[in-house]
Amino acid sequence: MGSYSAIREWADKEVSQQTADKARIVIGLGTCGIAAGGNAILTAAKNTVANNDEIKAKVVSVGCIGICYKEPLLDIEIPGKPRLSYGPVTAGETKRILENVFINNEYEHKKALAVIGEDSFSDIPSWHEVPFFAPQERTVLRNCGFINPEKIEDYIANDGYAGLSRALLDMTPAQVVDETLKAGLRGRGGAGFPAGRKWNIAADNIRALRASQPELDSYGYVICNADEGDPGAFMNRSVLEGDPHSVIEGMTIAGYAIGASFGYIYCRAEYPLAIERLKLALDQAREKNLLGENILETDFSFDIKLKEGAGAFVCGEETALIASIEGLRGMPMPRPPYPAQSGLWGKPTIINNVETLNNVPVILAKGAEAWATKGTEKSKGTKTFALTGKVENTGLIEVELGMSLRKVIYEIGGGIPDGKEFKAAQTGGPSGGCLPKEQLDLPIDYEALAKAGSIMGSGGLVIMDESTCMVDVARYFLTFTQSESCGKCVPCRLGTKRMLEILTRITAGHGKIEDIALLEELAPSIRDSSLCGLGQSAPNPVLTTLKYFRDEYEAHILEGRCPAGQCKALITYSIDPATCTGCMVCMRACPTEAITGARKEIHVLDPELCTRCDTCRQVCKFDAVLVV
Repeated sequence: MGSYSAIREWADKEVSQQTADKARIVIGLGTCGIAAGGNAILTAAKNTVANNDEIKAKVVSVGCIGICYKEPLLDIEIPGKPRLSYGPVTAGETKRILENVFINNEYEHKKALAVIGEDSFSDIPSWHEVPFFAPQERTVLRNCGFINPEKIEDYIANDGYAGLSRALLDMTPAQVVDETLKAGLRGRGGAGFPAGRKWNIAADNIRALRASQPELDSYGYVICNADEGDPGAFMNRSVLEGDPHSVIEGMTIAGYAIGASFGYIYCRAEYPLAIERLKLALDQAREKNLLGENILETDFSFDIKLKEGAGAFVCGEETALIASIEGLRGMPMPRPPYPAQSGLWGKPTIINNVETLNNVPVILAKGAEAWATKGTEKSKGTKTFALTGKVENTGLIEVELGMSLRKVIYEIGGGIPDGKEFKAAQTGGPSGGCLPKEQLDLPIDYEALAKAGSIMGSGGLVIMDESTCMVDVARYFLTFTQSESCGKCVPCRLGTKRMLEILTRITAGHGKIEDIALLEELAPSIRDSSLCGLGQSAPNPVLTTLKYFRDEYEAHILEGRCPAGQCKALITYSIDPATCTGCMVCMRACPTEAITGARKEIHVLDPELCTRCDTCRQVCKFDAVLVV
């Protein structure tokens, strides 16, 4: 079974046998689905099938399909009928839904989310009509939520490893690099450096090394950077959990393109499910001659090792990541030389993140021109985002590059909850910036975000509403980057500490007007003189909040107040006599007994005893607790 045609024939037969006579009951078991109770749904589904001879179905698990706010999900796929998705469901509802569908032929339309796929079904909308899915373009997420990530036959039957087959059998390594260049694929993990250019540099250096030292066992490496550490980001994790073979295929193609014979997947240990599925996928690929010696009966050999990282954010930087693989402390090194020139163990090395490599099989299978039809002139293709924060519909999304922030937030995301106003969007994680409502129509591409003072990053997208204090947001992200600094270079080690001290002072009510000028002086110095990307981008949240929300800094310093009502030292709680009903709920909930009053009489809050814990405001049903 060495040739691709034989492997594909085997996979098609396996999948056909699995689905020919039996329906599929599909449970979303990414990390998010498991956290929402997916394992209980899986158990309930298996028990229901086992206890009902009339239910002829196979229970399978898949990765995250993206609609996280509706999890746990239960999908039913009956031969000859469209796939129906239900969610969120409980274990009890799972039993009832399955019995109604399979035994009573009743589809419980009220609980159904959508018809998944191209079909339609009565009054249940197609997923192309569901606002969350309608504007999306799934390339990276093409298999997530559809295939069983633990079955290689599922991946192969959906054109998996077709790109690798084309590369090895029909193209030279140089042609593969050219195809990547022609597609315009840019790195999806940071500032968007063209992947093909990086591959070209590495390929040239490997050829030179091979010519000068033909006796070497290895001439270069491919590394997949899966060290996703941004707060609120889960794009790479979800792809690894839902479609691990796509990354393996992308790495193998990259290895062929540059002339490397070995690769590493560097994945943080906090992703146990992703690691488990990657290990299984690597074993399966080797078994099917898609990894290892003489892949697909060719002269090309390539293997991959999984390296678990300890969770240091700085190891997302290329040279720090390389140091960690080599067994050293994860600290960045000066560049040049760049890894494509001299990387892992001194050999030319390309480092791409999960999403970048996931695109490679599609480019090779469908062609560069077809892949490049999406996106903008300079930012081709699609981009995944972890849409989180103060937005109705949170989840994993994939959109065409160039789509506006407004469309992402208000169409896919469903807008801001509780009738509140949009205030800012944080793109690029702690390395990115905060964009205000004036930037809602900004196209999401590399150039536009950079011009606005932010970056694409790996794809974190945190939405904030009017209750968010932007000074405190800057302080939060500086707390993160300062604690994650490796300490090697002075600008990052001490500069971020000084900035954090100033921001903490401002949010504590002790700020001085000179602090703003000091922040504006420190930020560019740290950005321009830090050794690696962590320090170079750490000032971005401060610079963008100063640029777009300077009035909030001034209110904290000059007026002694926090406009958003979040900084405890600058707010005061009181009870509005016009709306207080004397229900005593807030008084019973107050942990410091700062609230007094009899039933049906207006209550009084003692500011000296109040710790500003916000409990009273949260429990009050009449909006009688004022925060100023």
